[in-house]
Amino acid sequence: MRTRIAIAGGGLGGLTLARILHRHGIDAVVYEREASRSARSQGGSLDLHPESGQQALAEAGLAGRFRSEARPEGEEHRILDPAGRTLVHHKPQPGSFSGRPEIDRSVLRDLLLDSLPGDTVAWQHRLVAATPRPDGGLGLRFDGGHRTDCDILIGADGTRSIVRSLLTDVTLSHVATLVELNISDADRRHPDLAELVGPGNLWCIGVNQILAAQRLGDGSIRVGISLRAENRDIDTYRSKRALLDMFDGWDASLTALIEAGDSPPTPRRIEAMPTGTRWVHQPGITLIGDAAHLMPPVGEGANQAMLDAAELAVELATSPADPDAAIRRYEEAMFTRTHPIAEMSARVQAMMLSPTAADDIIRFFTTGPTEAVPAV
Repeated sequence: MRTRIAIAGGGLGGLTLARILHRHGIDAVVYEREASRSARSQGGSLDLHPESGQQALAEAGLAGRFRSEARPEGEEHRILDPAGRTLVHHKPQPGSFSGRPEIDRSVLRDLLLDSLPGDTVAWQHRLVAATPRPDGGLGLRFDGGHRTDCDILIGADGTRSIVRSLLTDVTLSHVATLVELNISDADRRHPDLAELVGPGNLWCIGVNQILAAQRLGDGSIRVGISLRAENRDIDTYRSKRALLDMFDGWDASLTALIEAGDSPPTPRRIEAMPTGTRWVHQPGITLIGDAAHLMPPVGEGANQAMLDAAELAVELATSPADPDAAIRRYEEAMFTRTHPIAEMSARVQAMMLSPTAADDIIRFFTTGPTEAVPAV
């Protein structure tokens, strides 16, 4: 009898898992709450690390397609002070894929979707409840009333994971606020800003706040404002005027990034799980990605989610007759691997929004470890 595998969440982790399982001849259904692949923006770009994200794509048989879509020049990054002075300028070797080339999240997601059979993803299926069945497996209920059963449920459903609540009641902590804006067609409409940002990432480091910008493959610029976690109404950050007041005294060439946004700012709370979070194993259920180890966004989240997917898929393919043992092995290895990465991510997040952030970040990039390139 074939094992019925359900993956809750069609982000990068869930799709990578489905793809690698498919390569091993194992069927899975991905239940995704969005109505279609183009239902919403997928955010900015990310750098895929050789030891995690790129390794997962190799396991998925997609390394060649990744190289054809990735942008090695996107690794370039500059760090400025509020007066516009350059503190750090890193330029990658032209055309080299030996580092951490950038790829737009939307492009990477499409690459994964295109590699799957057309019926793998069940769109517009938001999981609202999962209930263990007396005879084993789980009953799944979705928004709108649809129901189905599965033998194995894998939570790839992110920050507010429904599946996580079956394994742990861990509480998330508010670690920062991120406000985003988008500048489309930057080369034509805002050539000065396009030149300022360049082909990669720009970070302007102040006291307890960062103004960052990132070039995407479609020619747009994603602007991100990172602020310390405060007990403030998030609607405060929906006004450009209010944001500009926060950056009063900064060089006008930098705050122009805020003024040029195509639409009102979009704020969101950045949350994280306590480092070292574990759960007691339960048969037929596990987690990957942010559902398993939500970290501050400093460059590791997507990479670790994809590596989770690769390692879990390989374990399930290795032990098709004993999926419970496969899940146990995956969980123990994942807990061990992600604990130090989560600790490092928390340190970097705190460093970047500290009063001495500029000095700390210069030291980090010139004399310290470079395992994480923060994605502000």
